[in-house]
Amino acid sequence: MPGTPPRWRGPLRELERWEWRSGDPADPVEGLSAFLGSHGLSGEPAGQRGGTAVALLAGAVGAARIGGVPTGRGSPVPAVPELVAVALRPVSADPGPAPTGPGSAGVREWATSWTDAEHAAAVEMVRQAIARGDLYQANVVGHRSAPHRGDPLQLAAAVARLPGALYGGVLAGDGWAVGCGSPEQLVRLAGDRLTTQPIKGTLPVGSGSRAALLGNAKDRAEHVMIVDLERNDLSRVAAVGTVEVERLYELIDWSGLWQARSTVAARLAPGATTLDVLRALLPGGSVTGAPKATACELLAGLEPVGRGPSMGALGLLWPGGMDLGLTIRTIGADEDRVHLWAGGGITWSSDPQQEVEEVHAKARPVLAALAAPG
Repeated sequence: MPGTPPRWRGPLRELERWEWRSGDPADPVEGLSAFLGSHGLSGEPAGQRGGTAVALLAGAVGAARIGGVPTGRGSPVPAVPELVAVALRPVSADPGPAPTGPGSAGVREWATSWTDAEHAAAVEMVRQAIARGDLYQANVVGHRSAPHRGDPLQLAAAVARLPGALYGGVLAGDGWAVGCGSPEQLVRLAGDRLTTQPIKGTLPVGSGSRAALLGNAKDRAEHVMIVDLERNDLSRVAAVGTVEVERLYELIDWSGLWQARSTVAARLAPGATTLDVLRALLPGGSVTGAPKATACELLAGLEPVGRGPSMGALGLLWPGGMDLGLTIRTIGADEDRVHLWAGGGITWSSDPQQEVEEVHAKARPVLAALAAPG
């Protein structure tokens, strides 16, 4: 992760892990809090001490439970937990080469969870909800899956290597793996400095496309709505008067797509804890909508398949800080199938067919990575 301190970038040894799946009787927030506390990562970050970090994966349902918003449908890949926390410690010895396998080859024909026409109809239903005044924006997410003959871990690694994957990473367990090629920061904490970098606005890199995205009124409006939402999210754990937009609507390149990104920053309020920060930022505004809870409730009834490990968070927490990426451009794989999600923010000015095409454009680099030989 881009903001990870040097001591946590080298070889790490797993000490123990905690997992939670939908249907487990335990409360996931209490369970996560207890696990973090057992490794010295609860309470105020400035007061944390110790030699242990925790890798965290929060799937869509897990992120919703932490954030206290409505959850969507169940995951189509239940082998992957909705919350995973892995305690890690640096080791001096080189762990040796990563295990080899059949690579990313072996992915067969993809099947989508809805047709383009059904996706476009869902976009139109969001537009109608906006017209009624129910909300301002919602992020509609589509899903596809394919059988495979490969190793889930190698499939995940292929996605993590995508160009522009600032938050590229892999987390795996017994019979499953998650691969993230995300360019989007959900939250970073270093000292008392908090940042989040929402991404909204996409066009393929090409002649004139950069200027077109910079001048696109619809994309700018969509983007500013989410920036405003993230300002509000940060304010829940920020010292009064410290929230500011440091950079607005700058363009970055992810795998041949222009993406519009902003940076919202704040100073962490005295007394705010690690779990408070997670509660404030999860699930990310750019994959939900505004208002967040209303958007989540609407989307739960629109999307035919759950979001699984996507549209959540993956990253590292360490004594005094954290760096989590949003799990967009993310796959979840079990021993039989690989699953991919992609979505886009819908506003009143959205064109349903263009929104469908944007989702396919976002999925295309991931599909190409999975089709390449390992």
